[in-house]
Amino acid sequence: MLPLTSIGERIATKRKELGLTQSQLAQKAKVGLSTLDALENARLGELGYSKITNILTALGLELRLQEASRRRPTLEELLEEGRDDQGLDRRR
Repeated sequence: MLPLTSIGERIATKRKELGLTQSQLAQKAKVGLSTLDALENARLGELGYSKITNILTALGLELRLQEASRRRPTLEELLEEGRDDQGLDRRR
């Protein structure tokens, strides 16, 4: 399971890639700036589903459910997943 701290790091990275400030993203996602800052800086223990999905949606990201695995994926499995994701990209 991906811990909230890792999600926060990924959100910060994507926000910066898009050239958004924390304030801009918070406003776009309809969450408090202090909540977003705490999430990105690993100072938040919990965050409700609607808030996290609002943030991810504002960044063009989504949550996925999948079967838990006891092993790490192989390189081939990761590459196949990437090919599958590209085939489903609706923006093309």
